[in-house]
Amino acid sequence: MSSIQPVCLISGASAGIGAALAHVFARHGHTVVLAARRKPQLDALVAAIAELGHARPHAIAVDLGAADGTRQLAEILASQGLEPAYVINNAGFGLFGQAAELDRERQLAMIDLNVRALTDLSLRFISSVKKHSGGILNVASIAAFIPGPGMAVYHATKSYVLSFTEALHYELAGEGVRVCALCPGPVPTEFLIRAGIPHDYFPEFLVRSASRVARDGYRGLVDKQSVVVPGKVNRVVTLLFKLVPRAWSLALMRRRWSRIRESSTPYRT
Repeated sequence: MSSIQPVCLISGASAGIGAALAHVFARHGHTVVLAARRKPQLDALVAAIAELGHARPHAIAVDLGAADGTRQLAEILASQGLEPAYVINNAGFGLFGQAAELDRERQLAMIDLNVRALTDLSLRFISSVKKHSGGILNVASIAAFIPGPGMAVYHATKSYVLSFTEALHYELAGEGVRVCALCPGPVPTEFLIRAGIPHDYFPEFLVRSASRVARDGYRGLVDKQSVVVPGKVNRVVTLLFKLVPRAWSLALMRRRWSRIRESSTPYRT
């Protein structure tokens, strides 16, 4: 009978926060499985982590937004004797613009990846995570705390991720499983470019690097926190969203969207 190797599965691992999380988990002794669509980037990350003397990662090129993407990933893991002890759901994307004007299919694809795939992987591997007393880290956003005119569907998907993860945290806490929602503010990665977000959309004081976000996320998961918001200012912002009337927060978001929607300068990392 072939042996089973416990691993840390990281989706959306080819760049940005996902790649930073791969480095953090590898540095702490985990054998990581990198899952994303772009094989060249995955191969480069495998080499970079191995060159640092860490366990050589496994790379699986798969489109988790496809209808059978999560099943394909699970089958490949099983065929290689790899069993997730930790599941890091980082794959996702956003779109900047009014929901009525953005492409409908792209917005539905965002829901498929940000919500369906994340939920599927979280539930699909719960048994193996329990077996190894591991954990699930779901990457949400400070966008989860407030509806977002100008990124309506994205904010809604991240609200789902936060709600789902917090509930799962309490359901599994008694079984020795850590479940944490990582809710970063803006991070200067290709995510912002792909989303079409203007360069001045976010105040600079909210920005935090991918490596710092990854370190905070890892620490929060290890410390059994249910929610981690990297950065003091971002934590204050999310607290204010909870304290002030929702209509006020929405009015603020709407005014900001109206002021900046005509910006023609794209975000550049």
